Amino acid sequence: MGWAFSLRLMAAEDVLSLAALVMILLIAWLGDRSARAMTWLAVLAIAGSALFVIPDLTSGAMGPGVSGFYGQYSADAFASFAKILIDISAIASLLVAPAFFARVAGGMRPEYPLLLLLAVLGMGLMVSATNLITLYIGLELNSLASYVLAAMLRSDERSAEAGLKYFVLGALASGILLFGMSLVYGFAGSVDFLGLRAALHGPVAVGAIFGITFMFAGLAFKISAVPFHMWTPDVYEGAPTPVTTFFATAAKTAALAMTMRVALMAFGREVHAWQQVVIFAALASIIVGALGAIGQTNIKRLLAYSSINNVGFILIGLACATPGGAAAMLTYMAIYVAMSVGSFLVVLMMKDETGEPVESIADLAGLSRHRKVLALCFAMVMFALAGIPPLFGFWGKFVVFQAAVSAGLVPLAAIGIAASVIGAFYYLKIVKIMYFDEPAMRITGKSDALHQAILLLSAVAISPLGYLATKWLAGVSYAAATGLFAVG
Repeated sequence: MGWAFSLRLMAAEDVLSLAALVMILLIAWLGDRSARAMTWLAVLAIAGSALFVIPDLTSGAMGPGVSGFYGQYSADAFASFAKILIDISAIASLLVAPAFFARVAGGMRPEYPLLLLLAVLGMGLMVSATNLITLYIGLELNSLASYVLAAMLRSDERSAEAGLKYFVLGALASGILLFGMSLVYGFAGSVDFLGLRAALHGPVAVGAIFGITFMFAGLAFKISAVPFHMWTPDVYEGAPTPVTTFFATAAKTAALAMTMRVALMAFGREVHAWQQVVIFAALASIIVGALGAIGQTNIKRLLAYSSINNVGFILIGLACATPGGAAAMLTYMAIYVAMSVGSFLVVLMMKDETGEPVESIADLAGLSRHRKVLALCFAMVMFALAGIPPLFGFWGKFVVFQAAVSAGLVPLAAIGIAASVIGAFYYLKIVKIMYFDEPAMRITGKSDALHQAILLLSAVAISPLGYLATKWLAGVSYAAATGLFAVG
């Protein structure tokens, strides 16, 4: 299989690359006035790339037939599932941006859609990588674009601080990850995932164990799992809200999918080498995320701790190290994207009569009295994140705990269920403030029609109507997850 076949396999990345090159030329020629046109061009490019991966997902593609570049890239159903979630998240983050930047910065710069497109390109490489070098290239392409996105509001001190913190800590995490890769390569003699799987079978050298541990530490930073979560609240708060939406959905999905492929494909025969690390990270993330959110007064910081909490639940599926656990992770990730998009759409719609963003939780007081639909949608998102039936967020937690019980990890499931009660406290607190406190009358700004439409779609997805998709979602998730185990 030659280069032509490999290039056809990565048609989605080819589209994004060509679109990025065209956008660079157009931006240099047209300047800032091209921002809106570049936004729609980026949306079309991402949507077009998604069309190339849908057939791989629906056909359950896996195995050597979808492997390109001499085993460095895989266009299997698992990668396609992750890419579709990334594309949906990226399109939502693009569509909500123009109105936000027009209010806050006097207009959106065309670099925003370009950087976001390059970040999506890096994410595509991350989730399709079956080689440590390919993985690192995709990771750095995504990271370098993300650092600039976090600091997009150059006149805002919080945004500049978020970009700087993300860069410094991200560089540290990348160094840790690269050091782990070098150790693994030194003791296994391969950088291909299948080569690592074959080499790390049976007695594993202590050096290789250290390498795997360092790699999981670097990956834990990317998914904001405890104890490498410290950057998340500051970056989520300081970054522009459309960028935070992108980080909480697309970036989270890509990092989790990358972690799944590394753990289950490259190190799938040495589960004992990393399972305890994942169990600790899962439980610590659930507890720290829940406790950290309780005292927050800023809604974006609260949602940051919520994302840490939800990563913990998702990692329970990874700790199972079974096809059922991996499928449960994918199901949870799909539902989590819908919940996160909805939650940050509400934050974008929280503004005063002058259009300035309002982020204080106290300002949500009595929101149901004068913004009934907005309060109802936010309450639905909070109940869904808490995992309260009949909203669809309950299903995500249910399948993860079910997978843990099936894998014999009953204590892990029991602790996770008990800890989820802590998280329910701060979600219900938001609902209580909106419906039972005296109105603060701060959130009075008019919402954009496009924001309302996307929020409505998110609300429908997490409503009880979402259960109509459970059978289809379970089938697609299991078919995608199976590819990680069908490697011998």
